[in-house]
Amino acid sequence: MTTPDMNTRTSDRIWHDVFLPDDVAHVRSMARAAVATHLAPVAREIAQREESIESFPWGAFRGLAEAGCFAVPFDKPFGDGLEHRMLATCIVTEEIAYESSSLAGVYDGQCILNARALSFAQPQVLEKVLPGLIAGDLVFSFATTEPDASSDLTPTALKTVATRTDTGFVVTGRKRWITNSIVADWVCLLCRDGESNDATMLLVDMRTPGITVGAPDLKMGHRGQITADIVFDNVAVPAEHALGRPGRGLGTALASLAAGRVGIAAAGVGVAQAALDLAVQRLRSRELFGKKLGEMQYWQYRLAERATELEAARAMYQKAAVRLDRGDRSGEPEASMAKSYATRLANDLARDALQIYGGYGFARQVSATGETYRLEEIYRDAKILEIFEGANEVLQWVIARQLIGRDITG
Repeated sequence: MTTPDMNTRTSDRIWHDVFLPDDVAHVRSMARAAVATHLAPVAREIAQREESIESFPWGAFRGLAEAGCFAVPFDKPFGDGLEHRMLATCIVTEEIAYESSSLAGVYDGQCILNARALSFAQPQVLEKVLPGLIAGDLVFSFATTEPDASSDLTPTALKTVATRTDTGFVVTGRKRWITNSIVADWVCLLCRDGESNDATMLLVDMRTPGITVGAPDLKMGHRGQITADIVFDNVAVPAEHALGRPGRGLGTALASLAAGRVGIAAAGVGVAQAALDLAVQRLRSRELFGKKLGEMQYWQYRLAERATELEAARAMYQKAAVRLDRGDRSGEPEASMAKSYATRLANDLARDALQIYGGYGFARQVSATGETYRLEEIYRDAKILEIFEGANEVLQWVIARQLIGRDITG
């Protein structure tokens, strides 16, 4: 039996991608090479620095775009034209999250949430914006959440209103926790329709008069995924920038968020894989009472269980992604199952790995030696995965509604 290489991912040794469609077989190696070149060298710095306009990770963002990662979600003539675009995009997300969960969040916003919302745009609008998105020259935000509306996006909960005019819409309101907003060129925006009291989704040019972006939020983790409020004060939007039919915007938003859930499930798998690999390295190298820590049966069984759960989580997000690729716009209940399961696992494995490292897992840096450790970053970053793109408790309700029936669950 060969001895595991300390620098080899455990997934490369014990997980086998036997059901991967041929058209996406190259994607993982492409994404891993792009991440190694453009993200890994700066990932720890991104995780530690405080949020600011100046700290937006331009180098990694544009590097991933140049390597082709931003072309993966799109059909020809703009993108790669893969048959399983959602699956491929989620694989890229997993590889990014392995090095930086917050950059996976940035990628999710740019290439999953907005990619799905833009699938509802008119052809002439796509021709105007997609080349810049794919090249990394244009940054996109996705804005549904408000100070008093997040998990509940029913039109009555929305305070941002789009009033119809002869030429389009005028938007007034405030959005909160909006990824990439501090540098965004465009935003896909969910509003209450002032005429019908339903919802409308709009693509808004961030250079339009009346838009103000607030200061970056200061968060516990995901510091590379910089968020801020966007305020709209009588902002004019052309009629052709409606994403889907006006008054039917909630469907556009929910289709985008369903895809986003699968993307965050993939991010959870990437984070969990990173934590597992760090834990295995420590178990093989750390000695306690004259024995390797990995000789303790407790940790053998615990990590065997986690590795099994990780196998299940990866299979779950890939199945959910394939369902979306086959034309199911909701992807439920698999999307909610994958997201809630994988993100909980990311937190569980982060805790386990930190416990294995002890004080070294709790430290950012040991001052006497200059050694730095990543686990406190993983621990801080993992929590938000259970909250955004649908809080896991809400997703359990989504699953229960399909399992038991809406007539009982509400």
